[in-house]
Amino acid sequence: MSNPALFRTTRPAGEFTLRPMQADDAPQVHRWVTQEYARFWGMQDHSLQQVADFYQRLTADNPNAALIGCCNQQPVFLVECYQAQQDEVGKHYPARADDYGMHILIAPAEKPIRQFSWQVFSTVMDYLFSLPQVQRVVVEPDVRNDKIHRLNQRAGFRYQHTIDMGHKTAWLAFCQRDDYQHALLQETFSMNTATAHLTGQHLVGDHWLLANRLLIRKAIAEFAHEKLIVPVETNGEYRVAVPSGEAEYRFYAERLALDHWAIDLVSLRKQENGAPLALDALQFITEFHQQIGIPATLLATYMEEITSTLCSSVYKLNKNQPNSAALAHADFQTVEASMTEGHPCFVANNGRIGFDAQDYLRYAPETAAPVKLVWVAVHTRNAHFASLDELSYQQLMHEELGESTLATFNARLDELGVARDEYLWMPVHPWQWHNKLLTVFAPDIAARDIIYLGESEDCYQAQQSIRTFFNRSQPGKRYVKTALSVLNMGFMRGLSPYYMATTPAVNHWLETLVNQDRWLQQCNFRILREVAAIGYHNRYYERAISGDSAWKKMFAVLWRDNPVVHLQPGQRLMTMASLLHVDAQQKALLPALIADSGLDAESWINAYLHCYLSPLLHCFYQHDLVFMPHGENLILLFENNVPVSAWMKDIGEEIAVLNPDAQLPEKAQRLAVDVPDNLKLLSLFTDVFDCIFRFINAILVQENTLSESTFWRCVADCVKAYQQAHPQLASKFARYDMFTPEFQRSCLNRLQLANNQQMINLSDPAENLKFAGTLVNPIAAFADKR
Repeated sequence: MSNPALFRTTRPAGEFTLRPMQADDAPQVHRWVTQEYARFWGMQDHSLQQVADFYQRLTADNPNAALIGCCNQQPVFLVECYQAQQDEVGKHYPARADDYGMHILIAPAEKPIRQFSWQVFSTVMDYLFSLPQVQRVVVEPDVRNDKIHRLNQRAGFRYQHTIDMGHKTAWLAFCQRDDYQHALLQETFSMNTATAHLTGQHLVGDHWLLANRLLIRKAIAEFAHEKLIVPVETNGEYRVAVPSGEAEYRFYAERLALDHWAIDLVSLRKQENGAPLALDALQFITEFHQQIGIPATLLATYMEEITSTLCSSVYKLNKNQPNSAALAHADFQTVEASMTEGHPCFVANNGRIGFDAQDYLRYAPETAAPVKLVWVAVHTRNAHFASLDELSYQQLMHEELGESTLATFNARLDELGVARDEYLWMPVHPWQWHNKLLTVFAPDIAARDIIYLGESEDCYQAQQSIRTFFNRSQPGKRYVKTALSVLNMGFMRGLSPYYMATTPAVNHWLETLVNQDRWLQQCNFRILREVAAIGYHNRYYERAISGDSAWKKMFAVLWRDNPVVHLQPGQRLMTMASLLHVDAQQKALLPALIADSGLDAESWINAYLHCYLSPLLHCFYQHDLVFMPHGENLILLFENNVPVSAWMKDIGEEIAVLNPDAQLPEKAQRLAVDVPDNLKLLSLFTDVFDCIFRFINAILVQENTLSESTFWRCVADCVKAYQQAHPQLASKFARYDMFTPEFQRSCLNRLQLANNQQMINLSDPAENLKFAGTLVNPIAAFADKR
């Protein structure tokens, strides 16, 4: 009589069950384990009796240590389950009592079934995590077993390091419940939506209408903020008339500090002579394109960026992402992939021109699709490596690739008969390889100055910055930032090989400054160092093109520190952009974080300002140092959902010292820039007040979390506390007055609308800023009376 099923589930192939292995299963199991495909099972030369004896011993104390998996009542796979502390693997790491492992062997297929291995694998994972004693699953697959590695990574296993188990060299990998659930969400979503996305079905329906409504609301709010359009109030309702027509947009809005337009989404409508019209974002742009100042030569490209932004919005609405309450407890990368908005100021903020629909599914941050990077060898006549002194090229490659991949790549070079020591290895974004390097750099490939090596073993997840990757397979590894020649939000997202030569040195200089500065240490302010970089020069384009050009920035890479390695119990990470997140139900994440923290809103905001604003004030006044401190460039560390520290990133390309005579190390001299005195404080007023605090204030006010006056008083108090702690800087405080009644209204959309190919000259960022009058400084009202 067959043993009853321990576990039962349904998959596309049918009903799957698990039952304890019986003595009469031994002949069938013997046939499975002795075949060539089962070589990693280690029983190819075993007799039937040896196999039977082995499983009798294995199940003597635990009948569930060996299970037979059935599909539609037919035995099709074998599972061994064990507690790690009682197994050989437990000798290779500090095993926990709730660590359980498994081995899976699938029977040879008489008729292949699509995705059958995954159906088996996920059945076993579902079973293990159905057991209350299992909190983490451990596996130790042979390093050569590529098929099982792919399944492990698909299920969310995080690879740690290799271990020598005597009979094999194995990878040690773990999967937490949350990791598996995250993987399943991605799996389910990918399976259910890829077809719809690639056939356009997802664009039909209410989400398309909502995406248009959301984008028009933002366009009116930000264009009004930049004085490109002027809504007129009539009986408490605002109207924006369409130029040279009878149509108009109507809505209710709350006017907040910094001329912020908090438009009520439901009230937004369009009508013509009293008749309702559809809300169409592209129609809005065509109606107002002359008024908002788009050159005719750039209009089509901007419209394409608007359309792409709409499509991205629809995808996110279809995705059924975790709501804000759930994100208050989600892991770092789940939050990162759940953001519904890009830059808060730019209307066309998800253009990504260059990606097709398939590229979007593969590489867009919101899809969280696993990405394997392409690795190439580049000849040192065109490539250069730079790193911090304590990190050698050999150490970096060993830590990033591991022994097995190193051996594979070396064998590839040996096969070609080239000298290994004349090449550097660098990862490339897969899109960049297929769309740019294989064509633009074809002469270099032909000359074997660039040699394809293969894909990374690790899977990565694209971050909000789109060209930066987080290692999902081994989350303690460094970030990787690559060049990506897609047009997004006013720039081609390249990476300069010239900057790469000095980037680690710039980071070393800044790290030393931060570590030696008492106030920055008191604020627990940190930087994510860019520890190594490789730049590759395309000599043809460099000789032909003078000046700055996207064609010179197609091939470079850098490695950045990862804050995950510093996490302690009770701590979590998210980018500051997450504080501005509003979910599909129009509920914001920030109030959920505050409510969960146990602090009142004012105390929470004060903690945040101490982590973020106070260090920026000090860098400006003490060191003439400014960052690009927008939401995606800053990672916040939370303890029990209270902000306690901030990591600034994008150091090499996006910091400046506002003093052309600053005494800097030779490789950091490029940071010194000459900016007019009247523009220097815009690094705080525009980048912090207008681009971050304006939106935080609106969220707190609209969700009745904190009043507007209280928020700005907290900001003022933070500035005062800093000034009181640094009386020696009094003359600078007077010269650059944070409590000035007004400051210039710097307009980001005006920049993008004027030139969406390259908004500003990075070597002189003040050269072509766009202004539209002034903004009332919301902290001026809290200035000390003199």
